[in-house]
Amino acid sequence: MLYPTKVRLLKHPRVNYRAQWVRGWLHARLGVGDPPGSYDRLPEHVRGLVAGKSFTDVGCMWGVNGKFAFLAEEAGATASTGIDVFGPTPEFEEERRARGSRVEFVLGDATDPEVIARVGTADVVLCAGVLYHHPSPFDLLVALRRMCGERLVLRTSTIPELPGLRNMAIYWPGLDRRRRSLWALKRLGLDRQVGITDGFEPSEGYGNWFWGMTPSCVQALLGTAGFEVLERHTEAFAQTFVCAPVRPALEHVLPGEQAARRLGEDISAAGIARPH
Repeated sequence: MLYPTKVRLLKHPRVNYRAQWVRGWLHARLGVGDPPGSYDRLPEHVRGLVAGKSFTDVGCMWGVNGKFAFLAEEAGATASTGIDVFGPTPEFEEERRARGSRVEFVLGDATDPEVIARVGTADVVLCAGVLYHHPSPFDLLVALRRMCGERLVLRTSTIPELPGLRNMAIYWPGLDRRRRSLWALKRLGLDRQVGITDGFEPSEGYGNWFWGMTPSCVQALLGTAGFEVLERHTEAFAQTFVCAPVRPALEHVLPGEQAARRLGEDISAAGIARPH
């Protein structure tokens, strides 16, 4: 019962603000914990990384109309690309004309191998507000790993850590209204969260909120996908991770026919195959 109480308290704007202030004080004065995060700091992260580098923003349209792709270009990126499953919006097109911009927009799903091949590798990749909207977040992180040459800035909605249990997550589709209501963030300014406030809506596709992941869960997924977390900026219901690609993502390689037969023979001979 203590965990739901904790979540409800953190949804109160005054408590949320106070928790963030305390987090910042502890980090600045005592060097304890992660620095506080904020959506408003994303421009700072982008500007600090992109000069002389190529840049890709995955999920570049919803509510921002290519803002970070233009920002990267303005800050000295050698090339700037935005990817999304809808758009380009009229606001994006107007801004591109007004700037005489060379920002490229790619319509497509970032996990599509053809999209990954078309975009190629960028030195710096930004993905903000997307991970929890994807039914297969690991697949998205693997796609980001394939696109990322030097740095990934990942911002995602999260849920508070569950005391004593790491790497926890909740899958919202299928929960009844009462259980979903715990995760509605209307008091913090989110009036409608498809998949939470109204339940799962198949017609909305990636507009649904699928996953509530704890920060430790997201960090573990990043590690499995081949990233090392260099910085983590923390909020009650969101995290910003700055990551470096350090190894290939986990990928099961299907053996050829002869190798598969030998593997089957070896497993049978060892007697290690047990149903469970």
